Amino acid sequence: MLQVLNGAWALLLGMMLLQVGNGMQSTLLGIRGEIEGFSTFSMSLVMTGYFVGFLFGSRMAPEMIRRVGHVRVFAALASLISAVMILYPTLTDPIAWGLGRILIGFCFSGVYVTAESWLNNSATNETRGQALSAYMIVQMVGIVSAQALMLVADPGGFVLFIIPSVLVSLSFAPILLSISPTPAFGTTKPMTLRQILDTSPLGCVGMFLLGGVFAAQFGMAPVFGAEAGLSVAQISTFVATFFIGALVLQYPIGWLSDRMDRRVLIFVASLVCASGAIIGFLLGEIFAMLLVAGLLIGGMSNPLYSLLIAHTNDFLDRDDMAAASGGLLFINGLGAVAGPPVTGWAMGKMGPSAFFLIVAVLTLTMAVYAAYRMTQRAAPAVSETESFAPLPASASVVAVEAAQEYALEQAEQAEEAAANTPQGSA
Repeated sequence: MLQVLNGAWALLLGMMLLQVGNGMQSTLLGIRGEIEGFSTFSMSLVMTGYFVGFLFGSRMAPEMIRRVGHVRVFAALASLISAVMILYPTLTDPIAWGLGRILIGFCFSGVYVTAESWLNNSATNETRGQALSAYMIVQMVGIVSAQALMLVADPGGFVLFIIPSVLVSLSFAPILLSISPTPAFGTTKPMTLRQILDTSPLGCVGMFLLGGVFAAQFGMAPVFGAEAGLSVAQISTFVATFFIGALVLQYPIGWLSDRMDRRVLIFVASLVCASGAIIGFLLGEIFAMLLVAGLLIGGMSNPLYSLLIAHTNDFLDRDDMAAASGGLLFINGLGAVAGPPVTGWAMGKMGPSAFFLIVAVLTLTMAVYAAYRMTQRAAPAVSETESFAPLPASASVVAVEAAQEYALEQAEQAEEAAANTPQGSA
């Protein structure tokens, strides 16, 4: 790990600062929208903007990098993020905020592609797994830290908008001043959605439903908190629990996934996630129960992202895994775009607690479909499945391909070791 930090500290520091800024602006808009009197559905459309921009950015960013290079793309997109963040309080209108969220989502998608290319280039075969783990940890730490910064000023003023803008501006200084060489860039052309659906129906359906869950918890959780009358400190703590749960439970679930039928684990994780949502729906007036709900939802939904990718890979040839990742991320993005409007509409009709009801419906649907798929074909032998690679939900196709490359390397090394072990040896 020290070797990874020595070679990529500037990149990891910059990404953590970016995530602090991203985490602050999402929570802050949810709270400020309530102060400004925006309707729940209007705020859901504002929050959807990020995922719309992210979806288009994931398609366009690679071509931008090929045309003008990593450095120009990273600097330009990070500058736009900083500018939009500081414009929010001067343009307090849902349409302006929605357009700003689209632009920020687009820019963050490009920034992730660029940063992950650099990270993958700086890692060796021996350190790639540690580099990806460090990348995920700094992202989670950044978003959790952002919630603490929400307490330093009044969300009705300008200071909380200035802080993330400054942090984003500072984030690209260590990266652009780093001596690391600019990497060559290339991603695999994705498989068609039909091919992926035929290969792994559960992977596709699960990814779409999970996109809705992610968009609800990352986009609408602050809106729920504001609508429910929580204080700023309570909203920040509630949002943070999703990411704390993800950080704590990602690796235990990954360990289990390499030792059992992944469909069973998807079924169980979906049920636990739905249980957390039901706790929030029924007992949300008790703040401690809200935190329990957040921990369970975040702790289960984030590992499900990597779990569904690993499950899909179990039915693919190794040469097709990277190609399938782009399609899976696109499906997840479509679900994320649909999530906030559905959640906002339900909250407008039924009250804030409908936030949890939507999450429960999505995850229960995933559990039922996973149970159905277990009746349709036999599970591959555990010894023949691919390794679980933990990834943050914001990972671009570059990080997913890098994680799969690392998992394949580990599997090949294990196969070589088993082949070289004399029969009968302990």
